[in-house]
Amino acid sequence: MVQRNPRGRRLAARGLWSGAEVVVTLGVVLLLLVVHQLWWTNRQARADARHKVQSLEQEWGRAGSEDAGVPSAPPGEGADTDTDAVGEGGGAPAGGARAAAAAAPRWDQAYAVIRIPRLGLTAPVAQGISKSGVLDKGYVGHYPRTAQPGGAGNFALAGHRNTHGEPFRYINRLRRGDRITVETRERVYAYVVDKTLAQTAARDSGVIAAVPRSNLKPAFGYSEPGSYVTLTTCTPEFTSRYRLVVWGKLAGVQER
Repeated sequence: MVQRNPRGRRLAARGLWSGAEVVVTLGVVLLLLVVHQLWWTNRQARADARHKVQSLEQEWGRAGSEDAGVPSAPPGEGADTDTDAVGEGGGAPAGGARAAAAAAPRWDQAYAVIRIPRLGLTAPVAQGISKSGVLDKGYVGHYPRTAQPGGAGNFALAGHRNTHGEPFRYINRLRRGDRITVETRERVYAYVVDKTLAQTAARDSGVIAAVPRSNLKPAFGYSEPGSYVTLTTCTPEFTSRYRLVVWGKLAGVQER
């Protein structure tokens, strides 16, 4: 007869139970990390962004509204490397700015409010594209060495597509003729969406040049100077492999 070993069976059962506890614990930890990234960072960043917009509007002495003061429109230094931004190495300076262009702010300073009615988006715009100082707060970041709002050249912006407020999550839904407004203390600038580049490499700095044109896909972009706005973010969602780009043109400027 084969002798049974009750002690061995107990040890084996205890080992299996301990292993199961470890697996369950790791699963719970991973679930909490996912919840933190996909829910908590969005909640926190959106609250911070709303508070900053309200603070700016109070400084400007006015109450915010989506269409307040919008003119009618026709149909880095010290910055972290960001996954939603485009490489800046080949970007050209914006050139001479119009007299109506906004003044350059301090680093990481929120100084404007972007509104995109189609997306229901209202977010602060801050100088620079650092993660910790700008993008992870739910802000939209302004690329250094590109034009300021209303200026001749390219007012280029970056924003998260997923987590940390994800202000640019749905810019792929923008269509030609959609309105983008940028409000500052002195003026309201109205841009109209004109073109979209669904996918390009993160190093494609031509998309944020003064005359924006893709270095990798030259059929996409412009060939003449103007006053442009560029929105950039990651694509596909939940990855940082490529960049999605939306361009618009300045359609009007209104003094406050």
